[in-house]
Amino acid sequence: MKIKEIRDLSAEELAVQKADLKKEAFNLRFQLAMGDIENPMRIRQVRKTLARMNTVIKEKETGQ
Repeated sequence: MKIKEIRDLSAEELAVQKADLKKEAFNLRFQLAMGDIENPMRIRQVRKTLARMNTVIKEKETGQ
């Protein structure tokens, strides 16, 4: 998800998306530990998207 798309989301939508991505990150880490992961690069994508969301959430909280 691109930063522009994330900035267009409302606070509630951001919270839902963030929760979904956290669940996906957990599942991907679990799959990696079990050796059953199909696309290891997806972990990196999810982590970056989570970081982007956290940045946008913090920007909205501070009013930038």
